[in-house]
Amino acid sequence: MKVRYQYRIYPTPQQVKGLNQLFGCCRVVYNDALAIVRSVPQGEKWPSNAELQKLVITQAKKTAEREWLADVSAVPLQQSVQDLGAAFKNFFESRSGKRKGSKVGFPRFKKKLNQQSARFVRTGFSLKGNKLELAKLGRFKVKWSRPLPSEPSSVTIIRNTAGQYHASFVVEIGSINI
Repeated sequence: MKVRYQYRIYPTPQQVKGLNQLFGCCRVVYNDALAIVRSVPQGEKWPSNAELQKLVITQAKKTAEREWLADVSAVPLQQSVQDLGAAFKNFFESRSGKRKGSKVGFPRFKKKLNQQSARFVRTGFSLKGNKLELAKLGRFKVKWSRPLPSEPSSVTIIRNTAGQYHASFVVEIGSINI
C-alpha cells in the first residue's frame, strides 16, 4: 500500500526563486499541453503523452519564447504532462461510469494564485543525510517530524497559499490489519 508523508521544508531565498520558477514552468507546460489538446478538432485523435511532452517540453525549449524551460529539471515538467493525462483519464472514466464517486469535470487551466506543486520521481531527487536534494535546486532543510518507513518513490514539493513549502513523500508500506 502506498502512503504519503508530508514534512515542512525551509528553502533559502535563492531556492525560493528556483522553486517559484519551477512551479511556473510546470504550470506553463500543463497549460500548453491542455491548449494543444483543446485545439484538436472534434473527431480527430488526440496526441499521446509522449507526443505532448515532445511538443511542450523538448521542442519548446528550442524556441526563443520558451528557452527558459531549460533552466529547471525536466522531471517535474514531464510529470505535469503525466498529470494532464491522468486528469483526462479520470474525466473519461467518470463520464463512462467506470470511476466511482462524484463526476469529474473536464481538465482546467492552472492558475498562478492557487496552490503550486511539482513532482519529482526517483531520478530527480535523493535523500542525503537529513536533507532533501532536488535536481537543479540543491539541498533543502527538512523538518523531520517522523522517520520514513521505507525508501520514497516520489516527492511532491508544495507551496500552499500561505507561502509555506512542504515535501510530500510517497512510500510503500506493508498491508495494515485493522
